[in-house]
Amino acid sequence: MDGTGGLRERKKLRTRKAISEAAITLFLERGYDAVSVADVAAAAEVSKRTLFAYFPTKDDLVLHRIADHQTEAARVVRGRSAGEAPLDALHRHLRAGLASRDPITGLCDHPQVVAFYRLTQSPAVQSAVGRYVSAGEAALAAALRETTPEPGPLAEVTARLGAGQILLVQRALAQANQAHIMGGMSADDRAPDALAEADHAFDLLRGGLAPYRG
Repeated sequence: MDGTGGLRERKKLRTRKAISEAAITLFLERGYDAVSVADVAAAAEVSKRTLFAYFPTKDDLVLHRIADHQTEAARVVRGRSAGEAPLDALHRHLRAGLASRDPITGLCDHPQVVAFYRLTQSPAVQSAVGRYVSAGEAALAAALRETTPEPGPLAEVTARLGAGQILLVQRALAQANQAHIMGGMSADDRAPDALAEADHAFDLLRGGLAPYRG
């Protein structure tokens, strides 16, 4: 990339970051529903047209922070070690996330993260989460489908059902952790139960998802 192209890309990244930070700040101060796109544009000192070029909807101003995780489960399955079962790889990845207090697991008590958890409880935000869930399920289903050496007539539906169950379990575990953290529990106090629940959940998944348990 030449110098001009690199400068242009860095400027875009700075603009995107400025819009994102302005939006989150306003949402946390006033509440999601009380802030308009025009408010965010004004705070970020950009036009509404520019804002929509980076974030097509108001929901994206919040949910882009979890968008990077849309295809995370699929990446874990595809990047697993030789001989490692898909469910084992996903279980290992979740345990690592809990240990590192990754916000996506719900087990993070940093004040800014907890504030973000509360922000995402808005009904308007929750209704938009479905778009991200569907994309994640499709990506994981495709990854699981690739693990079947001799696909039969039910391989496609098995992969779709498996992806749905796995991601539902991960969301339920994260929501349980978030609820405890928002209720005032520290991540360290919650961690033993969070790990036990994750282990139990994946034991249950292994009982029903034989094609992906190794």
